[in-house]
Amino acid sequence: MKKMIFFCLMLNSTFGQTFQKALDSLLSSKFSATSAGIAVLVVKNNQEVYKKGFGLANIEKQEAITANTNFRMASVSKQFTAMCIMLLEKQKKLSYEDNLLKFFPDFDPKIGKNIKIKHLLTHSSGIFDYEDLIPQNQKTQILDADVLNLVKSHAETYFEAGKEFRYSNTGFCLLEQVIEKVSEEAYGSFIERAIFRPTGMLNTRLYAKNVQIPNRAMGYARNEKGEIVLSDQSITSATKGDGCIYTSLNDYKKWVNALQKNQIVNLEAQLKKINFQINTTSQSHYGLGWFNYLNSKKQLELYHTGSTCGFSNTVSLIPKNNYLFLFFSNIANNHAIEKEINDLMKQYDICDSEVNFEFLLEQTR
Repeated sequence: MKKMIFFCLMLNSTFGQTFQKALDSLLSSKFSATSAGIAVLVVKNNQEVYKKGFGLANIEKQEAITANTNFRMASVSKQFTAMCIMLLEKQKKLSYEDNLLKFFPDFDPKIGKNIKIKHLLTHSSGIFDYEDLIPQNQKTQILDADVLNLVKSHAETYFEAGKEFRYSNTGFCLLEQVIEKVSEEAYGSFIERAIFRPTGMLNTRLYAKNVQIPNRAMGYARNEKGEIVLSDQSITSATKGDGCIYTSLNDYKKWVNALQKNQIVNLEAQLKKINFQINTTSQSHYGLGWFNYLNSKKQLELYHTGSTCGFSNTVSLIPKNNYLFLFFSNIANNHAIEKEINDLMKQYDICDSEVNFEFLLEQTR
């Protein structure tokens, strides 16, 4: 019996090493050691199968990407904003049924009355995209308070609240403003106290001008010639509620551990209250900062991407199955690599996810 167990352990170890070499080969062929790159983490059955960085976090300073490199999460940040709202709801400081007028009395009366917190959390508010309302002569970065000012006077929406799904950065910027109103605390201070410190995410930061971010990756993009150029900030990259968190593979794994243990709030229980089916032909839903799906084993799968002018990220996890896949890249529009990594994980029977990630990525555009 002991020989059989030893043989199985050796077989799994050899199999894991083969997968690691295959993924090493794929990623080293895609990302130069002298340019921007990627960090990847794969956890299966609660064991780290793969964790490695390729390329440079900062080309100018020649700093290599590691598991401690802090990448801009873009829309992956939304799950943290949602968790702040869940925590305030748990403390009975707000209700998912509260409408916008409760927090912003000068909002358009009809729209403010109809749109509720639950609609913002599920991208079902129909509220206008603030990106389309930014003045053409805007030179400084837009903040969450600016987003509120841009949308509050509009007497129309794309559709009646609660009737359709339409991905909305505006909604999560408004949630950031709600958090500040209700907590009577700056969002950065609240999220650090309520989430980052309790979960041990001590190197995670919320972006703000002149704030030092340890182990920071700078963002890059490919120009028309295919050359990598600096593309770290844009007019819309300073809003906090929809995409301002910088974190690393190591710190994000701590966040996942907290979710699995229901350390702050029981996310799965909350999703049974606050969720919205994306369309009638998809079994995927959106709620509380997550695309989510019940797979063939009736296990909850959680998924999200983050895309901005200099970063591309994906998080995929099955909490009950101890499965986690992360990739953080400091290159814009770099999501094509996800299919190649997924195909390789399926080849080696590593991938447990059944999520149609290409479909979900498309929903965010």
